[in-house]
Amino acid sequence: MAPIGIFDSGYGGLTVMKEIVNALPQYDFIYLGDNARSPYGPRSFETVHKYTLQAVNWFFDQGCSLVLLACNTASAKALRTIQQTDLPLITPEKKVLGVIRPVTEEIGKYSKTKHIGVFGTAGTIKSQSYSIEIAKFYPEIHITQEACPMWVPLVENGEFDCDGADYFVSKHINNILEADPLIDAIILGCTHYPLLMNKIRRFLPKHIQIISQAEIVANSLIDYLKRHPEIDLNCSKNAIQLFYTTDSEEIFNRQASMFFGKNIDAGRILLS
Repeated sequence: MAPIGIFDSGYGGLTVMKEIVNALPQYDFIYLGDNARSPYGPRSFETVHKYTLQAVNWFFDQGCSLVLLACNTASAKALRTIQQTDLPLITPEKKVLGVIRPVTEEIGKYSKTKHIGVFGTAGTIKSQSYSIEIAKFYPEIHITQEACPMWVPLVENGEFDCDGADYFVSKHINNILEADPLIDAIILGCTHYPLLMNKIRRFLPKHIQIISQAEIVANSLIDYLKRHPEIDLNCSKNAIQLFYTTDSEEIFNRQASMFFGKNIDAGRILLS
């Protein structure tokens, strides 16, 4: 097997994997959630880089030629260093991609006012990755960002559709719209956030478009494989999906079904 690797600090990347598997059902995939060390959002750039690189090396050991960081924090804090510094020394022929670039390449299609909001973890927002990447393609777009530190815990504790989530969702929506009332599109800059979609839609004005990453990233991966047949040829195609976690398999299997939409039987590994 030479599966495509999909990595996240926890469960959120499964929302991306779900779309990718639907788009590329014939490919083999291997998912790893570093649940033992999540969340990555509050951690330093150095720590996130260290943990992410350990995961990338593990994927390479499993035969992966292509790894997708389906984690906004890892994409924001570790991807550039891994691509520019680590890969040339480790294995130049293998590739690591992220989830931020595909969205920022497409974002101009979604806004008429050229005012866009970004919801994300503290780490993603602090990195300014969305602002930096969007400016490369659409320098005329004004970006307003809002860190939502409680949204991931709400999702992972199964509270994403409960009344208790209302305060935290409405608070951050109000904050970002007070900062820029001209926003007409908002990026959900964390792969956990689609599970809060009902709440976000409830409190967000109806004219504001919600941009979720999963479908955009899946389409971007299809395009990438078409443009890089040498990578595509190295990807095995037996319609196999494997799942691993660095924490309890039982807990992972129970939680992961919320994100992936079907039951999962994961194995456990250690990263070092």
